[in-house]
Amino acid sequence: MNLHGKDIKIFAGNSNRALAEEIAQKVGLPLGASVVSKFSDGEIAISINEVVRGSDVFIVQSTCSPVNDNLVELLILIDALKRASAGRITAVMPYFGYARQDRKAKARDPISAKLVANLITVAGADRVLTMDLHAPQLQGFFDIPVDHLLGTPILAQYFYKKFKGETDDVVVVSPDIGSVGRSRKFAEKIDVPLAIIDKRRPKANVCEIMNIIGDVKDKRVILVDDLIDTAGTVVNAANALKDMGATEIYACCTHGVLSGPAIDRIRTSAIKELVTLNTIPLPNEKRISKITVLSVADVFAEAIERIYGDMSISSLFTQQ
Repeated sequence: MNLHGKDIKIFAGNSNRALAEEIAQKVGLPLGASVVSKFSDGEIAISINEVVRGSDVFIVQSTCSPVNDNLVELLILIDALKRASAGRITAVMPYFGYARQDRKAKARDPISAKLVANLITVAGADRVLTMDLHAPQLQGFFDIPVDHLLGTPILAQYFYKKFKGETDDVVVVSPDIGSVGRSRKFAEKIDVPLAIIDKRRPKANVCEIMNIIGDVKDKRVILVDDLIDTAGTVVNAANALKDMGATEIYACCTHGVLSGPAIDRIRTSAIKELVTLNTIPLPNEKRISKITVLSVADVFAEAIERIYGDMSISSLFTQQ
């Protein structure tokens, strides 16, 4: 495909190389020739080993753990390609790190999400392609176009097929008030009711379940969130739902951060299955039988082809 006289190239940092290779394969291209390494003092070293002058370039890089290394890799890759006269540079960020620091929750807090948006723009990116920002309004932090893909349709389709369309006893549960919109869309896609957990969070990464709004007794429930980090919220929610009479408890998220005690908590929780997407790579030591990983390569490959062809991305959202 070459609709406007430019060739297309896909490069990747080290954050999620397996996903980058899968995306490139689906687009029908090899990954661009580059080396992303470190000098002996830990500084990022980048070598672009092919011509990119005038090319439409896509850099696949999630800013997941190690967050700062992966972010700096992305920034230096953008700078290197800009200085090599790439025609247009799109930062493909399946997971956008620092997204949770999007406002001043208390006096003298930073707004790190805005700072990261500024860094990406100043480095030379022409647009950003990402999935399920923690807060959709983060798109407004950028002064360049942002295409915001949705993971919900992939997850909803998985559960619909899993239950073989028999969803009379299924309820989708939002783990907090902030996730109600996302959970409602999920519930609409598989045509089931919605329940909401009202929780209080005394401090970061600690939450206390307060109340469940909706009927979950004798139901199979699906907890829906955009990301799961230490898994405290989702595990507390699952245990509360079990106490309220739920028969089976499933959980799903777009971004499986799964840091700290997350795996141990999930392993010993009431959750029967946790389904996540591969926006963040899941190391082998974290791959337990309860966790299922689905790929986002198809949707990102199609989005890249549409951006390259100057086609509508909104129609892709409609298909989702």
